[in-house]
Amino acid sequence: MKTVITTAGRTNPEYTRVAKDIAADLCIKFIDRNKKSVEKIQNEQLADVLVVGKERLEFFAYGSTTPFFFHPNSAAFRLKRLLKAGKDPFLEATGLKLGERFLDTTAGLCSDSLIAAYTVGDPGKVVALEKEKMIAYIINRGLKSYETDFSELENSMRRIQVIHQDAVDFLKTVKDNSFDVVYMDPMFEEEIAESNNFQALREIGAIGTLYTEWVEQAKRVAKKRVVLKAHFRSPMFEDFGFTRLTRLSSKFHYGIIEV
Repeated sequence: MKTVITTAGRTNPEYTRVAKDIAADLCIKFIDRNKKSVEKIQNEQLADVLVVGKERLEFFAYGSTTPFFFHPNSAAFRLKRLLKAGKDPFLEATGLKLGERFLDTTAGLCSDSLIAAYTVGDPGKVVALEKEKMIAYIINRGLKSYETDFSELENSMRRIQVIHQDAVDFLKTVKDNSFDVVYMDPMFEEEIAESNNFQALREIGAIGTLYTEWVEQAKRVAKKRVVLKAHFRSPMFEDFGFTRLTRLSSKFHYGIIEV
């Protein structure tokens, strides 16, 4: 499905300039809004629609009126809780420390990568891979431009390097032990009640499962451990040799492979 770009309903010359710049950057068509609804533009162009607004980019998959956009809501909540309580289940599973290197092979909204970036700090490194082009573009732009008074969150966002590439394709290009932790969070095949934005992500993201080459490449690249996050009913933990970290009150579990 092709994508076109337009401006918010109440547009101005600045929105138009930004939209045209993004159109050139992504090699997609710019459409004048002309008071048309997103749904009408979708139907006229037979396309997904990317909308430039005041504070963010919104992506409307063809046939959907629910936008996908970047916002660090869940990461902000988790980081505040971490600062207060000093704990996060993700950090307990990954064992990340200051200065370490973290590879997120399934970036999505980058919530986990944000917690990783805070933890490893300036001396560390966080790379997040996203195979869907529009998700990667929107998340990368949001991480670089989102402004907040929560300095720990903003600094963490700026540390993340987003790469638009398939996980296994990227893993094949890097040397053994290149990252301390390699992380994988395939989008759950079973839905869990989440925010509207997560549901929008499900509409445009790849819902998949692990396969042998992915895990084997992750084990080669990881210096310390490979970590999997999946639905508590998922057979992936046992199928690929992960030690499951059971969380009785949660609908997802973590699994680890020490390397």
